[in-house]
Amino acid sequence: MRITTRLAPAYAAAALAFATSAHAQSSVTLYGLVDAGVAYVRTNTGNQFSQLSGALHGDRWGMRGTEDLGGGLSAIFDLENGFNIATGALNQGGREFGRQAFVGLSSRSLGTLTLGRQYDPVVDLVQGATADLIYGGTFGTPGDIDNYDNNARINNAVKYKSPTYRGLTFEALYGFSGTAGAPGQGQSWGSALQYASGPVTLAAGYFYSSNASSNNAVRTAWNAPTADSFFKSPINDGYQSASAMAIARASGSYVIGSVTLGASYSNVQYKHDAQSLFHSGEHVNAANFYVSDRITRSTSVGVGYTFTKASGDTSATYHQANIGVLYDLSRSTTLYALGGYQHASGQQRTASGGIREAEASIGSLGIAGGTSQELAIVGVLHRF
Repeated sequence: MRITTRLAPAYAAAALAFATSAHAQSSVTLYGLVDAGVAYVRTNTGNQFSQLSGALHGDRWGMRGTEDLGGGLSAIFDLENGFNIATGALNQGGREFGRQAFVGLSSRSLGTLTLGRQYDPVVDLVQGATADLIYGGTFGTPGDIDNYDNNARINNAVKYKSPTYRGLTFEALYGFSGTAGAPGQGQSWGSALQYASGPVTLAAGYFYSSNASSNNAVRTAWNAPTADSFFKSPINDGYQSASAMAIARASGSYVIGSVTLGASYSNVQYKHDAQSLFHSGEHVNAANFYVSDRITRSTSVGVGYTFTKASGDTSATYHQANIGVLYDLSRSTTLYALGGYQHASGQQRTASGGIREAEASIGSLGIAGGTSQELAIVGVLHRF
């Protein structure tokens, strides 16, 4: 849906006095999607049926706008709300525009500069070559520990994105902590580079976020003023007291006719200090592979496998297999069926600082329990 704003008569008359072959135009577009599904989860500790919101892609509505300022320069903004279709509640911690909220300037020759709450460069440039773009968070890394499904955003952020030159695009971001007397505490920053040409897409990036210090002897949770929590499951909730975390990711995809082949790798590090509940750095490496085939104009089928290995403070191993089927009823409406299996072994640290047997948690859904988990979801998504 597009709403185009027009100048009021008084301003239109003034504009006509300075009319040239080029004139400023403004537009505002309302957009969004709604996604609801029914899930069956089986673990070795019990089974459950539930309704899920945003199983394929997160429910949202938003407004984006642009104003042509002339000379290839435009003013832009985006306000995007996230919500739970099953309950009507706001997501992203109850924020009105929790998914995105930014304003900035875009130049065809110089690039784009934006300020506000935004995705980091790794999400913008690296995620696009992963299965998440097609089949959503169920294909993601266990517990979404590397932000594979872009659950986290960055507050107080300044972001620059370059023009694309010979297939190359660069992006960098810095999130201000706003902490008086300690400007580096709680900051976030990152950068990424993407190459896209014909059937090939390659990308790599790095993201770093510092946790705020606690007035108490030990932190009890992730409390960075710039970055949302990356701790959504038992896979990594024992590291919320980290002094900082870093994510390095790389991905690539290749299109052959109707088939897309893709792979990604990530390394996640949780750093410790005297206020952490753990006393040795934790490292998690994850490798993902997928194949997707658009077997007809309306139907896509994909399979994926993810291997994840933690080491350092604790050691755990996760094997995850996925399958997805999408059927487009129209350009706007898609039916989907998603499935996954994950097995966990080894040990995890708990949020209170203890040690437990590793629990399985498929993708970014945050459902856990037992050392193995099976998941099946059917749903419908509509874009507007």
